[in-house]
Amino acid sequence: MATAKIQKTIARQQEKISEGQFYEAHQQLRVIASRYVKSENWDAAIDLLYGGALALLKAGQGGSGGDLGMFLIDVLGKGGKGVGVGEKSKLLTILRAFPPREPTKKRFVTEMINWSSRVGEHPLGDPELHHVAGSIFAEECEPYEAERHLALGTKDSPEQLAKCEYEWYTQDDSHTAALYAARAVFPYLLVGNLRSANKAHLIFTSRLNGGNKSVSVQEVSSKSSDMRVYPVLPLLNFLGLLLLAVQRGSSDLYKQLAKHYAPHVKEVGVWDDALNQIGEMYFGIRIPRQGNPLFDMMGSMMGFGGGSPKPKPKKAEVAPPPPADVD
Repeated sequence: MATAKIQKTIARQQEKISEGQFYEAHQQLRVIASRYVKSENWDAAIDLLYGGALALLKAGQGGSGGDLGMFLIDVLGKGGKGVGVGEKSKLLTILRAFPPREPTKKRFVTEMINWSSRVGEHPLGDPELHHVAGSIFAEECEPYEAERHLALGTKDSPEQLAKCEYEWYTQDDSHTAALYAARAVFPYLLVGNLRSANKAHLIFTSRLNGGNKSVSVQEVSSKSSDMRVYPVLPLLNFLGLLLLAVQRGSSDLYKQLAKHYAPHVKEVGVWDDALNQIGEMYFGIRIPRQGNPLFDMMGSMMGFGGGSPKPKPKKAEVAPPPPADVD
């Protein structure tokens, strides 16, 4: 809870903001916060920057508000603050306050994730922060950004990612379903999360069955498993069988799948890296590799290392391919 002095300072700057004096308010908030930082009064600096960032963002000042938000993240690091409930609540409240499509938001998210990876227990960033960031990007029709974060999110993330990919797919031809489904399945397999991969696949195919009447499906059951088979979508069948092979840990089944569907996979042209990684991770099929294995895996997962296809963006609303991964 901010002290009375901090609340008074924020209220004074909110008056300037309401009068349109955005630059003045922004600069004064930075100056005052810097004084608190210099005296190592971390809590005061955090409360001031949090209140100031929110006030500017709510006024539509994404650049200035985002700047104070990133200053806040820097102070959290210098002040030795961990990834606690209070810290995450502040950061996520700021994130949700960003205007849609505000460019500064992506940098804020990157800084937020990097901070959580440095001070938290998750080397690739806090899952809850990833989930909320990814969900927001999905809502704003930025699938590349959504994928980067939902793949490292919580148990609720597969549903968001599958829905995002399906909505993206609806802007494309019906026969491309497997390309989009793979973008929801491969990332989870590449981080060793089979449960989320299965969930994402189930949600995507369920939406496909209910929303695209032109795609025929057959239910195939056996004593050990049930599957949906798509007569005209062989690669979607491949994904389902791939998940089954991973679940059973059967390298023979995987090799048979790879051989049988090789012509179709070759036609896609960009699944090879991801499938090589999956073959090594789950079936012990070694592949030659140079460089950092973790970086290679994350590169494949995020789509700029060839791990999953990049279907054509829908119109001009989709963001370009993502920059380098978060630390």
